[in-house]
Amino acid sequence: MPFNRSQGGRQVPQTLDAVAVRTWCSLALEALGKAREEIDAINVYPVADGDTGTNLYLTVESAVQAVEAVFTAHGTVTGAEPSVPALADTVRAMAHGALIGARGNSGTILAQLLRGMAQVLSGPAADAEALRRALRRAAESAYQAVAHPVEGTVLTVATAAAEAAEQTRGDAAAVVRAAYEGARTALDLTPGQLAVLGRAGVVDAGGRGLVAVLGALVEAVSGEAVAVHRRRPPAPLPAGDDCPADEWADAVQEGGPAFEVIYLLEADDAAVARLRRRLDGLGDSLVVVGGDGLWNVHVHVDDPGAAVEAGVEAGRPYRIRITHFAADRLAPPRERAQRAVVAVVPGEGLAGLCAEAGATTVLARPGEPPASGELAEAIRRAHAREVVLLPNDADLRHTAAAAAEQVRAEGVRVALIPTRAAVQGIAALAVHEPERRFDEDVVAMTSAAGATRYGELTVAERQSWTMAGICQAGDVLGLIDGDVVVIGSDLTAAARTVLDRMLAAGGEMVTLVLGEEAPAGLAEYLEAHVRESHLAVDTVTYDGGRQSSPLLIGVE
Repeated sequence: MPFNRSQGGRQVPQTLDAVAVRTWCSLALEALGKAREEIDAINVYPVADGDTGTNLYLTVESAVQAVEAVFTAHGTVTGAEPSVPALADTVRAMAHGALIGARGNSGTILAQLLRGMAQVLSGPAADAEALRRALRRAAESAYQAVAHPVEGTVLTVATAAAEAAEQTRGDAAAVVRAAYEGARTALDLTPGQLAVLGRAGVVDAGGRGLVAVLGALVEAVSGEAVAVHRRRPPAPLPAGDDCPADEWADAVQEGGPAFEVIYLLEADDAAVARLRRRLDGLGDSLVVVGGDGLWNVHVHVDDPGAAVEAGVEAGRPYRIRITHFAADRLAPPRERAQRAVVAVVPGEGLAGLCAEAGATTVLARPGEPPASGELAEAIRRAHAREVVLLPNDADLRHTAAAAAEQVRAEGVRVALIPTRAAVQGIAALAVHEPERRFDEDVVAMTSAAGATRYGELTVAERQSWTMAGICQAGDVLGLIDGDVVVIGSDLTAAARTVLDRMLAAGGEMVTLVLGEEAPAGLAEYLEAHVRESHLAVDTVTYDGGRQSSPLLIGVE
């Protein structure tokens, strides 16, 4: 196997193997991080909402997390033996991660491009011919995913990359470099293919992002970094299409749907085919990507409820995101607030509760923790000079710290309070006073969170060793401050035991957050038990909705 120069202390094979895919994802995320603001700034099609760079970054960040999880799991299974996962497993993880984390029109299309590549790549490593076929399949599947393809967009750039790769007879490194150069050339031509780009004097933002991703692929395969893309002046518009530069925004915004709707959908192929037809009649910018029972649906509509209802009829939609374009595009810039709170919450019920308290919320669904880019966007969305960040999960500490650093570099003062559970976040929010000095408010919120012990009732998914002994799949586990202290068969009995142990050290207030899987009457039973067994202790109960645990407990 031919090798190129070393990269990061390792020799770089001029093929695409699992390690190269991992490197590609990391380099692509780094490249998009550097280009994010530039890409956001040139985002004028299909909607001038200035978020294409951010959406691409969040999509690739999700792909990176999925690939890292495969490497971690593979190492756990194989023990101390030095080995890596198979190429097919790695590229499937990359594509799946991009699918479930896809944001916006551009991120959804990128997810389909990666899925197309994953459908072709297999074996221990992909050679030049495999990469040619993968790039062609990527471009074709992306076109098929878009209801009404438009030239001068990322689709055009992807096709040009595939064509350039097919015309190159060199090794894998030569193929991916040709694809990159073909994409760069096509990107420079997009202002002459799509009038709105020519009016704004910009290239297609999604295509610009794809060029960054392909540049990362070149470096991952060859070990040689590519030059940062610098666009040539846009091609002239055809006669009659020109308009004054200061009118391009009005041309983009006029007449488009008011909402962007995105959701993941579990459904079969026949149901998705019907869904495509229905959504195509409701709006535009329709992109449906995925397969094998899991899809990512993206559409721009005036009636978001109808778009979600169509998903319910097709299967099970979840991770639903609705963005109101009209408010973002047409409202005058609003003044920054002095202070805001951003809180990660494990369920819809707590999201509503924290929002009522004035916090900007980020929903962490079971098995789907938010990425640092998502937290950073939530901090920006809070639109304040000072922001208090409540991760409410011990495992999110490093992710939250990375998000805080990103936004601090933009001039926002961010304080990270290391809350390890949602009930600690509730306690911190309860003492939040925006009128106080920032440092004093942070100290008070930190003290309230630190004075709150947290418990959790959950169900074991597999046999495992715990501090309380060996549990079996289906056992009820009671945790205090993250450690298993009770293993039982009845959730109500285990909850009572956990609550008694937590109150044995004293307490004045009990907070109960019930998930939708909590047994009926649990809250009333525990409230009565506290009244009878622990005098002078108050209890407050919240509906957590769909969350990772049937019951969360806080004791202050």
